[in-house]
Amino acid sequence: QMFLGEANNERMHLLTFVRMKDPNFFFRLAVIGGQFGFGSAFLLAYLVSPKFCHRFVGYVEEEACSTYTKIINAIENAEEETELAMWRTQLAPRIAKSYWHLGEEGTVLDLMYAVRADEAEHRDVNHLCCTLEDGMQNPVSNTEKELNTMLLKYVHDIMDRSESEKNTAGV
Repeated sequence: QMFLGEANNERMHLLTFVRMKDPNFFFRLAVIGGQFGFGSAFLLAYLVSPKFCHRFVGYVEEEACSTYTKIINAIENAEEETELAMWRTQLAPRIAKSYWHLGEEGTVLDLMYAVRADEAEHRDVNHLCCTLEDGMQNPVSNTEKELNTMLLKYVHDIMDRSESEKNTAGV
């Protein structure tokens, strides 16, 4: 479940940046082809050595953190009137403002900070997964706690809905 959350988060990165630049058909086709090819090879590698794959992803995420740090520095230090300087004040796409809770005034620079934080979390989780032995509980993801929280929220929502239905019915 934890890795599904990470995959969804990476999907949001992709959707956000696609929204910003709207790449052409051939670029999108190349991305899909690359995902298919890499995904197939990675699946085979994961079947052979999950620990190696998590370590590999951890290192890829380290590079992503480094890259986003360089992008943030470039934006913050860009000369006025350049495209990079405009990202300090340009509003982030609506999908990004919603997903990362950037607020109505969230900028592309704010988005870069949020994505870098995501990548740092992914780095840490994947490096941690390399150290876990078979049968060990994952200290990052507490499925029982998450399930209890989700069920408690569901019960509260049902109770709130029942209360509002009673109030509208005049009971």
